[in-house]
Amino acid sequence: MYEYRAPRREFQFILHEVLDAAGTLARLGRDDVGRDLIDSIHEEAAKFSETVLSPLNWQGDQQGVRLQEGGVVAPDGFKAAYDQFCRDGWAGMAADPAYGGQGLPAVAYIPVGEMLCGAAMAWRMASGLSEGATAALALHASEDVKARVLGQMVKGEWTGTMCLTEPQAGTDLAQLRTRAEPSADGRYRITGTKIYISWGEHDLTENIVHLVLARLPDAPAGTKGISLFMVPRRLEGADNGVSCSAVEHKMGIHGSPTCVMNFAGAEGWLVGNPGGGLACMFTMMNHARLGVGLQGLGLSERALQASVRYAFERVQGRPARGPSGRAGGDPIIAHADVRRMVMTQKALTEGQRLLAYHTYLLEDVARSSADAAERERAEEVVALLVPIVKALLTETAMETTSLAVQVHGGAGFIRDTGVEQYLRDAKITCIYEGTNGIQALDLLGRKVLMNGGATLKLLGADIAASLAGDLPAELAPWAAEIGARLAEWGELSTLVGTRAAKDPDEMGAVAVDYLQYAGYVLVGWCWVRMARVAARQLAAGGAERPYYEAKLAAARFYFEHLLPRARTFAAGVRAGAASLPALTAEQYSA
Repeated sequence: MYEYRAPRREFQFILHEVLDAAGTLARLGRDDVGRDLIDSIHEEAAKFSETVLSPLNWQGDQQGVRLQEGGVVAPDGFKAAYDQFCRDGWAGMAADPAYGGQGLPAVAYIPVGEMLCGAAMAWRMASGLSEGATAALALHASEDVKARVLGQMVKGEWTGTMCLTEPQAGTDLAQLRTRAEPSADGRYRITGTKIYISWGEHDLTENIVHLVLARLPDAPAGTKGISLFMVPRRLEGADNGVSCSAVEHKMGIHGSPTCVMNFAGAEGWLVGNPGGGLACMFTMMNHARLGVGLQGLGLSERALQASVRYAFERVQGRPARGPSGRAGGDPIIAHADVRRMVMTQKALTEGQRLLAYHTYLLEDVARSSADAAERERAEEVVALLVPIVKALLTETAMETTSLAVQVHGGAGFIRDTGVEQYLRDAKITCIYEGTNGIQALDLLGRKVLMNGGATLKLLGADIAASLAGDLPAELAPWAAEIGARLAEWGELSTLVGTRAAKDPDEMGAVAVDYLQYAGYVLVGWCWVRMARVAARQLAAGGAERPYYEAKLAAARFYFEHLLPRARTFAAGVRAGAASLPALTAEQYSA
């Protein structure tokens, strides 16, 4: 069984040496959040993640949650950890100080989120969802609604959920049936059933604030008829017609209750304008989508750590180049195939961490820049990157956790090492908060083709600018490769747009390949940036030479072994819908 160790040196490398996050924050007027403060926050979060949360990960998986009379009971230790989390002030990191929060920039608190996900993903989901619900209410709710709930939510005294899905309405929210009847006092009575509600019922807090999508009596059909309501589980100390009738039995995240929630005339308040529910909810959904990307990243990091420890400790066989002379055999890291698996985990995890943190730093620019044009540009690029971060990092988590099982061999398939849990937990990240297929369609249809590739051109210009200037000789071919792939990205976009104008199936047929292509190119760009810093440090002859040598080795591995996957994805995009014939059920099963 492995315990999680926070990769604090990786945070420092990315935030300070590659992104110069403190410098950007100072330019944005946040010179109060400097390098020392950022590092001290991460040091304390690492202690909590490693000593309090990590031991709960396996326990929560094995014990699971219990639905009993009176509600849902979380696994042993979860409530105590949550109480400590709130006492230590972590619940309000991101929230506006006007409501009792700390107002930290995203790039400062996001590594905390990664640590919490890596330590105990199922536990982290409760506070992560609350952060998103808080952000949505702060932006869209009336002052009356904010006064009723935000103070308690920011302190962590109450948690929040999002209630979208219904038995007949999953991705197709136009089929939503939950009703909202107006009352004379300005409130609404909410009636309906919601499914797959993470942390919809639990015993961590005395109250839960549900954000519920529902239809008003005069609402038109379709998504334009959907409104958003704030519905507390308890109101003025009494039950509010909100109950959990079942918890799902799942493949993974056993420590997180996934609930069937019933609203029986529950009192609630309108959030935003009538019919504007989806627009309001997207604030929370986009927050959650990036958060799910962090879940994938945290799982990949934990899987990498487990693989490294096992590969250097497990003695088995002799390497092809001959025995090292060690008594009893050699550790399996001496075998080339094991090194391939572990390097794949390292190159994907570390490259994608920079992509995620770059996106969050752009979020800070979009919120805080004094330049309106810079804010708008950053907001557009973030919108393009969100579906990539969500889908790429979660698909990668499936690969990296599977590789961890493979590195362990039979020991990985049984429960004793704990790595099989990582693989089971990873799968849901590809599904919830919009499946990865939906993310791909969003990227291609809304974020690229809908504006004629304008945002893609902005991103391309940013990438080209970051690669300008002198590069060490060994990095120049990598930068040239990224330049070529950027040009190809534009060509693929044009090709799909032209075909989609004639065949509506075209986008659905190629969207996933298109997103994966984009993701691998962006991670390649990230590795050029990291390799440039590492090469400069090595040339300067400073300390930590092995660390920077490992960075260059991982960059080389990515360009030689992993970026070539982009060519396969490009081939899939070029093949288009023509290679997806409509077979009958008999033809599939013949």
